[in-house]
Amino acid sequence: MKVLIPVAGAGTRLRPHTYTQPKPLMPVAGKPIICFIIDKLREAGLNDFVFVIGYLGDRIRDFIEEQYPDISTEFVYQEHREGSGHAIWTAREVIEDEDEVFIAFGDTIFEVDMRQIIESPHSCVGLKRVNDPREFGVAECDDKGRVLRMVEKPRIPKSNMAMVGLYKIMEVGLLIKAVEHLVKNDIRTVGEIQLTDALQYMLEQGVRMQSFSVGNWFDCGRKEVLLETNAMLLNQHGYASDAFNLPEYDSTIIIHPVSIGKNCQISNSIIGPNVTIGSDVTLSHSIVTDSIIGNFAALEDVVLRHSVIGSDARIKGMNLSLNIGDNTEIDFD
Repeated sequence: MKVLIPVAGAGTRLRPHTYTQPKPLMPVAGKPIICFIIDKLREAGLNDFVFVIGYLGDRIRDFIEEQYPDISTEFVYQEHREGSGHAIWTAREVIEDEDEVFIAFGDTIFEVDMRQIIESPHSCVGLKRVNDPREFGVAECDDKGRVLRMVEKPRIPKSNMAMVGLYKIMEVGLLIKAVEHLVKNDIRTVGEIQLTDALQYMLEQGVRMQSFSVGNWFDCGRKEVLLETNAMLLNQHGYASDAFNLPEYDSTIIIHPVSIGKNCQISNSIIGPNVTIGSDVTLSHSIVTDSIIGNFAALEDVVLRHSVIGSDARIKGMNLSLNIGDNTEIDFD
């Protein structure tokens, strides 16, 4: 079974970071978002991946080929970003001969029983109950979890079960036919060709789709969710740096949990809790809490809280909450 991962989006809600860094490569709890997805699927025995790339796609391709040399990869370029359904259409020739395909959006971190999904005899859709489903695709199900209807970003939702971007499709030919129907007739929702509309078309053709429950799920498209996800993962086993294996940083207090990369120079500072620091970071005379700091950043005389600082950023002398992109230099002196 091939895994199809669309990662062509521009990540506008995470700007300025995504001007220079693809959203799937944004770090959370010590590793990029896309790694959580690939690692989870590989644990379930899936090793044949297709990535639909676009915006800054060369950086995603280079990263995956370097970090995952032992998986089978294909990269399809989506020249025009016209929605999730259009991403499937772009990759149609790569998946058309498959009996099954697993689709996972490339900007979400999830916890789910993959084995249960793989072994299901039906196509499956991942759902999570949310307070306000209007920003998501929404599924209506019967009392046995069978999907009855799907709507993308409804103004008046009839369900609070959000579609989280995880799908197992067993009728691959019909999926391609459904997307083709949308593309050729220019059927759009919220201005885009939506995968949700293609799946609804399949339901209308009699396909049975079963829902599966997703535990923790984070759509890491906003700074607030990115930081919430970072804190949640750091507090789980296996993500934070081992307190006994960290170097002894000069005159520095570490309040766990934190994740600190290699070759960092930290002195006269207080770090944590819930802080992820990339590799080769220089940090002095500073206090940092509930934040993410990219590789090769340099911070001096700062107090940071609830902040996301991009790679190669330089900041000196401040006490604020920031959202700073890559290659930025700020001096408040």
